[in-house]
Amino acid sequence: MPRSLLVTGAAGFIGANFAHYWLRQHPHDHLVAFDALTYAGNLESLAALRDHARFAFVQGNICDYDLVLNTLSQYNVDTLVHFAAESHVDRSITGPDAFIETNVVGTHVLLKAARNYWLGASAETPHRFHHVSTDEVYGSLASDAPGFHEQQKYEPNSPYSASKAASDHLVRAYQHTYGLQVTTSNCSNNYGPYHFPEKLIPLCLTNVLRGRPLPVYGDGSNIRDWLYVEDHCRGIELVLEQGKVGQTYNIGGNNEWSNLDIVQLLCAQLDQRFAADPQLARRFPDAPAARGARAASLISFVEDRAGHDWRYAIDASKITKELGYAPHETFESGLALTLDWYLDNEDWWRPLLLD
Repeated sequence: MPRSLLVTGAAGFIGANFAHYWLRQHPHDHLVAFDALTYAGNLESLAALRDHARFAFVQGNICDYDLVLNTLSQYNVDTLVHFAAESHVDRSITGPDAFIETNVVGTHVLLKAARNYWLGASAETPHRFHHVSTDEVYGSLASDAPGFHEQQKYEPNSPYSASKAASDHLVRAYQHTYGLQVTTSNCSNNYGPYHFPEKLIPLCLTNVLRGRPLPVYGDGSNIRDWLYVEDHCRGIELVLEQGKVGQTYNIGGNNEWSNLDIVQLLCAQLDQRFAADPQLARRFPDAPAARGARAASLISFVEDRAGHDWRYAIDASKITKELGYAPHETFESGLALTLDWYLDNEDWWRPLLLD
């Protein structure tokens, strides 16, 4: 039987990729994209879906209870996939209020509306509320520590991760207290198409193409586990189809890289593309490779971020053993796909640049 999904934050990075992935894999389902279109939400990321017969877009804030409830009812939603969040750690340090409002209050509004819609009638409606969270709720790991597992103690270290931790607890509470059928996934760092160019990979990529410095915090030794965004979407699909209600699943890429190594690999892959395709030098004359220099010459070490976590890594053995999950992309192959997408879609990222 076809599903009717409400996807919050669907014009953002992961939400947009999920919308594209889901409708490719499940063409008979209905998908309602719900997004406030803040600075990181971009309707152009959903442009290819506009004419899809089973796609609809609703502009709205997840803190608007009446709109959320009306949307659930209007589209007979049975599955809610919640991506909407303020997610940039640097912004959470300088302006935490928006993170509490969206990530905590907004999640609670969604839970209240879902409870009213799905559990308010005399007979419970089959449903699923899937909450998308982050590995940052677990805090920071030492270099030799095992990866985060689902029973890990929460130790968030930034306003962003603290707000996500709070939303995780609210989701769990609504399942335990009210019987809402929830699942949660905590993922490692995502990368891929439609990524807003304030984050490390798209920032450095677009800066190379414009001949701008590549800012690397501290000495660049901070480590993250990287997950290609479509592999993340595939993991959520498995949780929705096979996951147990009330359970949390960590989704990781088994790709631990230091920030400096990431930037150096990105630079090397871009240099290779410029060497293989003379058109790129004409399209991006400010890139180092256009004048015979190396992209890595743009690397610039900057003052470390306040409270910068040392290392994140995901232990994804639970979702692997229970649901058969495995990422399809290595970091090298996923990064190559990402670079090719950005080179082919300059019209998407160029208007988003902040300088």
